[in-house]
Amino acid sequence: MPETVDCRGLSCPEPVLQARQALEQVSGGTVTVIVSNAVARDNVSRAARSMGWQVAVEEEGDDYKLSINK
Repeated sequence: MPETVDCRGLSCPEPVLQARQALEQVSGGTVTVIVSNAVARDNVSRAARSMGWQVAVEEEGDDYKLSINK
């Protein structure tokens, strides 16, 4: 079952910390992270890729939805 981490309205490093925590709790599958700014989008993407995950980004209105897969 995919997990969703809603980090809208949070500034870095909080979205990165929450995303890392969620990724460390699962061995694979999909984790969705929702952020509300481009800096958080880039930082979460970079952190996930450094952990060996693949990242796909979609814009949803003013927010970004990151689908992180392994």
